[in-house]
Amino acid sequence: MEKWKKGIFVLAMVFLFSVSSFTVAFGQEIKIGVAGPMAYVQGEHHWFGADMAQAEINAKGGILVGKTKRPIKLVKVDTNEILSVTDAASAVERTITRDKVDFIVGGFRTEAVLAMQDIAMDYKKIFLICGAAHPEMCRRVAKDYERFKYTFRVTPVNSTFLARISFLMTGMVGGMARKELGIPKPKVALLIEKAAWADPIAAAAEKTIPGMEMEIVGTWRPSATATEVTAELSAIKGAGAHMIYHILSGPVGVPYGKQWGELKIPAAATGINVEAQKKGFWEATRGMGNYQLTVNTLGRAEITAETIPWYDEFTKRAGEFPTYNAGTHAAIYILKEAIERAGTLEAGAVVLEMEKTDYVGPGGRYKFFPKDHEIAHDLIWGPGFVTATGTQWQDGELKVVWPPPGGVWEKVDYKGAVMYRLPPWVKEHWKK
Repeated sequence: MEKWKKGIFVLAMVFLFSVSSFTVAFGQEIKIGVAGPMAYVQGEHHWFGADMAQAEINAKGGILVGKTKRPIKLVKVDTNEILSVTDAASAVERTITRDKVDFIVGGFRTEAVLAMQDIAMDYKKIFLICGAAHPEMCRRVAKDYERFKYTFRVTPVNSTFLARISFLMTGMVGGMARKELGIPKPKVALLIEKAAWADPIAAAAEKTIPGMEMEIVGTWRPSATATEVTAELSAIKGAGAHMIYHILSGPVGVPYGKQWGELKIPAAATGINVEAQKKGFWEATRGMGNYQLTVNTLGRAEITAETIPWYDEFTKRAGEFPTYNAGTHAAIYILKEAIERAGTLEAGAVVLEMEKTDYVGPGGRYKFFPKDHEIAHDLIWGPGFVTATGTQWQDGELKVVWPPPGGVWEKVDYKGAVMYRLPPWVKEHWKK
């Protein structure tokens, strides 16, 4: 009996030791909250990009903190931010207090991300923005560094730079209209969703486009969640527009693309349509979105040596082309490098290393503006850094068309880029 009791005691101690060891190992995980509108493509791609990074990093043992490798554990945070700012703020606070995340990546709608940022800063949590474009998030860092220093924007480049890219693309399309249609001064309609991030672009467009030897015929501001834009498109056609400069990040991008093609609106599309970045856009518009052109962060061209292999692997895993929100992948690698340089998870130390970031990933070379810059911790845009791309649907394939092939813009020439094409019905209409 005594031997039996001793045996039970030994087994119990072994069991308790095993449980204790498991608990310690589990406690060593680095928790990263992936925050986004998970019912929409923007949140889905936040998750897909982060999940891909997690799998790759954990396959190699995790992130080296000091002398110990620690695996990543992602926490999915559905912010519902397209519909509710309050939901977004609550979701972020909940993942910090309940899920005990160490870091946060994601965020999409500017109005919500500003609230999410406030919560993250209250708890001194590093927040890598991967979706919202308004410069204010990084202006806050410059204005009050001690409070907001935990904020960095990884994707996209801010709306000021997005506007500049979209104007370069608009100039490209306008040049094509002059050359192929014989129109010396193309007329442009502005179709810009009602959203804070788009307001600076709308203001810039109204000032910039007339100086590009083009004429603005009107401005339309549909809801970002509109399911019908026939009235706007009919009015644009009636105004005699040769081009539509669209700025759309929300679900409205699908009905817009579909109805534009169905109605054969004789105006070439240019600008930003986030929905047109995804593979499912073709099916969602039943092919009517053919010839849609949008600013994109990525594209299947050799931006860096990593771009095409990563793009293909993402598409294989997710069944989708990556939208810019999939930049959570780069964000986690940037965070990984900063943690490993710091040798700790302590936020202040990691911030100092984040500021030294010089990371080459699928989207280009990632560096941040310094803390004394007016947009501190924002992503640097331009040749040699992250340039973004312009992608166009051409007969069922999403092609990189900007920067144009041949190094036309700043000698940047990404292998795999092709020439932009005007929609055939636009050419037929205006050549009559």
